[in-house]
Amino acid sequence: MNIMDFNVKKLAADAGTFLSRAVQFTEEKLGQAEKTELDAHLENLLSKAECTKVWTEKIMKQTEVLLQPNPNARIEEFVYEKLDRKAPSRINNPELLGQYMIDAGTEFGPGTAYGNALIKCGETQKRIGTADRELIQTSALNFLTPLRNFIEGDYKTIAKERKLLQNKRLDLDAAKTRLKKAKAAETRASQLNSARLEGDNNMVNFSYMLNFLHVKWLKIWAEEVTKSEQELRITQSEFDRQAEITRLLLEGISSTHAHHLRCLNDFVEAQMTYYAQCYQYMLDLQKQLGSFPSNYCNNNQTSVAPVPSASSNVIGSSALTSTSGLVITSPTNLIDLKECSGSRKARVLYDYDAANSSELSLLADEVITVFSVVGMDSDWLMGERGNQKGRVPITYLELLN
Repeated sequence: MNIMDFNVKKLAADAGTFLSRAVQFTEEKLGQAEKTELDAHLENLLSKAECTKVWTEKIMKQTEVLLQPNPNARIEEFVYEKLDRKAPSRINNPELLGQYMIDAGTEFGPGTAYGNALIKCGETQKRIGTADRELIQTSALNFLTPLRNFIEGDYKTIAKERKLLQNKRLDLDAAKTRLKKAKAAETRASQLNSARLEGDNNMVNFSYMLNFLHVKWLKIWAEEVTKSEQELRITQSEFDRQAEITRLLLEGISSTHAHHLRCLNDFVEAQMTYYAQCYQYMLDLQKQLGSFPSNYCNNNQTSVAPVPSASSNVIGSSALTSTSGLVITSPTNLIDLKECSGSRKARVLYDYDAANSSELSLLADEVITVFSVVGMDSDWLMGERGNQKGRVPITYLELLN
């Protein structure tokens, strides 16, 4: 029974507090009550925290889209994460493309140039798919997880304390309003009590009786002054304490930024590793395909030069005449050059960045001197530009007669 009475009293007290806050909030919106403003430093911290939360959510969501463009897959991963279960492994797009290429190459025949090329391209695509999977795992662990922990952990705590601070402020302002009303009632009671009424007719006596009762009622308000002042001191103390707690939490946003910066560096490093792997895989594939033209000629009675980039034009086996009147020979002649001595002029088809000091960087459309060196890989020639000398890939050149 006592427990029930306690619960009822607590419920009534909570309802009274909620009603008092609602009245204070409404009067503030209507401009009928004063509002305690937070200090400028705390307001700036609150604004910084809100800004951090908004942009962290946007960056996190867009990073998820970047790493997993398929919305259905993202929803599935989200559901498994909420169920605290590991999502089933699925084949990604590069791996699927690679498998199709390998199957097609096997169907066409590994002994044919096209079939062999498809198999090699498929193997490279699967390696890219593996690198893509590693990028997703590394980014999720080192970048997305810390961002999500901030949104679902630290910021939720900040939001909770911020809401509590708002309630304490409403309590403080409500206490100030009650104290103001109590003091006004005390002043009015003093004025009515000091007033002297003259006359002895019934109307005067009746009026005096009403004033006497009014004074007694107003004195009840006057008795509230002491209570209101005590309540104000308590609410002011609670508000100051909650403001300090909120301030300490908000000042941790700077540490959050520093942590997110380290996570961003990890994300950039993961991307750098991924793109470097993809570049190396494609470079290796390009070198492998560079030896295909002669075989392709045997299979299909026509020769096609290897293409270093997807936007480049294919060079046929027959000789072409350039705008300067020079004759551009087929890549087959480049291979013939390796079998003879002497140097020749060659035009660079595409830009090329040297991978190390033994190679020579190239600019598209420049003309360099090339010659073969005994023992050099069949996909390379020695290039010379003035005092600069280094290995150059044969598929980036057009031999000039």
